[in-house]
Amino acid sequence: MIGVGKEKEATMRGVHDIGGLPDGPIPRDQHAVTLSEKRIDALMTLLSDNKRRLLRVDEMRRAIESLGAEAYDTLGYYERWLAAITAIMVEKGVLTNAEIEARVAVVKARLEAEA
Repeated sequence: MIGVGKEKEATMRGVHDIGGLPDGPIPRDQHAVTLSEKRIDALMTLLSDNKRRLLRVDEMRRAIESLGAEAYDTLGYYERWLAAITAIMVEKGVLTNAEIEARVAVVKARLEAEA
């Protein structure tokens, strides 16, 4: 950062910027990909394809890095993707928060009825 001393720059580290920080071992085990993870991946692919061009990698990175410490630490990998996709679609006016909340309510009601 221009004009920022090394001490100040170190304190401006984002929650996502963990390079060089001490941590435990990296888990290397694989997990079965869930249906919701596949759907989020498909959504990302569709929104970023050459036909739609509604989403770019740099936008996703910015949105994920803007989640805040609590969300970043508690959400899983694909949950961060979904939060970022949602934020970008609202930001671009593709969807409104009200439309998203209404659809989530419909899905929750359907799941509760099936339970």
